[in-house]
Amino acid sequence: MKETLGRYAPQAYAIMRIIIGLLFFCHGAQKVFGLFGGINGAAVPLASLFGVAGVIELILGALVTVGWLAGYAAFLASGEMAAAYFIGHFPHGFWPLQNQGEEAVFYCFAFLYMATQGVGIWSVDGAKAKG
Repeated sequence: MKETLGRYAPQAYAIMRIIIGLLFFCHGAQKVFGLFGGINGAAVPLASLFGVAGVIELILGALVTVGWLAGYAAFLASGEMAAAYFIGHFPHGFWPLQNQGEEAVFYCFAFLYMATQGVGIWSVDGAKAKG
């Protein structure tokens, strides 16, 4: 059974990379452009900490989604989420469920995993390596 399911691991990994990258991009669009309800109903100032985070999320989310320099982008995104957790959530309590930081922790470790695994199939980097 495991061999049967493992046969689809490259496709499942690619779908995971694309969806997580797209969701991260959407977080950036929420902050920078005020989409999806914005932050408190609006875009944030670009010169603010949230604005800089939004720009980073837009760029890195797009890179991870299309799979271009995705390993580097995922590593940087992991670091951004670790910083977001310790700056924005940890001061409100130790446990992520207590301080509403579970999303930052999830993104941090999902991106760290992607950084260690490489870009995989269905990616710009993968297509360039073949050609």
